[in-house]
Amino acid sequence: MYGYDQNVSAGHAGQQQYAAPQQMAGGYAEQPLYPEPSPPSLADAVRAFTTGSLSAEDFQQIFATSKVYCPRGDTPGFLALHNTQHPVIPMFTTLKELRRYAGKESKYFVITGAEVIDLLPTGYGFVLDMEGDHRMVFDAKAVEQMVDFAMRRMYG
Repeated sequence: MYGYDQNVSAGHAGQQQYAAPQQMAGGYAEQPLYPEPSPPSLADAVRAFTTGSLSAEDFQQIFATSKVYCPRGDTPGFLALHNTQHPVIPMFTTLKELRRYAGKESKYFVITGAEVIDLLPTGYGFVLDMEGDHRMVFDAKAVEQMVDFAMRRMYG
């Protein structure tokens, strides 16, 4: 089904104009009448999870595919905070949140949440948006649970 233009000129009242399909490499594709809704941002997911309106499973699915901003030093790898009860790695949902914590000129790298879960050293947790209104702390045990959840989703 093709979409139609609802902006009909006065001379063609009552007629529907159909949008021409876009030609793509294997044929034609229909133009969607309504665009797919975009998934919630990681910052939105953090707010929803901390207020109890998003389940842990839904949060983890959003986290896995979201970009995470990590401050970095002069050598590759995560920067860890050891002045906490358990060592944690600061991470941020947006570049703005990272800049609020580490300053405008700070170095950083960007990875997905799934890569965080895969690369995080054993025994470390992480904290999202340390300076934000909805700071979230995941200790090492919570990270292990996230790894288990990811493995069950991938391998059953």
